[in-house]
Amino acid sequence: MYQENKLKDTLRQTANLLTVIVALTVNTLASALPLNGQNTGEISDRFQVYFVPAGYVFAIWFFIFVGWVVFAIYQFRPSQKESPRLRRLGFLFAISNLFNAAWLFAWHYNLFGLSVIVMLILLGLLIASYLRLNVNRASAQGAEWWSVDLPFSVYLGWITVATVANITSWLYSVEWNGFGISAPIWAVIMIAVASVVGILMAIVRRDAAYLFVLVWSFIGIAVKQTPAPNVVTAAWISAGLMLVLAVYSLTRRQIV
Repeated sequence: MYQENKLKDTLRQTANLLTVIVALTVNTLASALPLNGQNTGEISDRFQVYFVPAGYVFAIWFFIFVGWVVFAIYQFRPSQKESPRLRRLGFLFAISNLFNAAWLFAWHYNLFGLSVIVMLILLGLLIASYLRLNVNRASAQGAEWWSVDLPFSVYLGWITVATVANITSWLYSVEWNGFGISAPIWAVIMIAVASVVGILMAIVRRDAAYLFVLVWSFIGIAVKQTPAPNVVTAAWISAGLMLVLAVYSLTRRQIV
């Protein structure tokens, strides 16, 4: 049994590392080639939706990629090979990396309905990973917090936003009429929904990193959507609220 567990640990560690390499490679080639002759951002710009943030906001992927690498290296430390937390995570992270790469192919080849399905599965995998790792509730400190909790908080925060943006882009591509509700109003509704999720994360998890991602995203939406004053106002209000909750969560984490 002991040898069997060691083999599973080695397989899990190796799968995490290899799939990080695969996902990083596909993400790099998506822009460098680019895939199907289209840049990721250029495709997004074709959709006249109001939940999409300014281009600079997507720089957050750099930090997500760094988080992947840091986690992949950290989990290879001898002290982490038999970590109960990482064993509970299992292969969820490795599978999520494959879906991350798959989403790029669906998006770049204009399979927008499929891209929504892939994105929802990715979101589900990250939520499951977040819960299995017990992020921001486990007694993680120092290197463990920086290498495990922080990367998964930031990644989940961004994919939460990206999922909403992906769905709104797909709905635009199929010419959905929004039940007669204008696109800017739908954007305000989506900002409100994302804010409710942020409030819940503040109450239940006190996850400042997740909340700062929402702040970053909402400010980006406000900057991008200047022709829609209702969206801009909602985005700034939500960004301010998330900032307050993020600071509160940081303070509570220090106290607790």
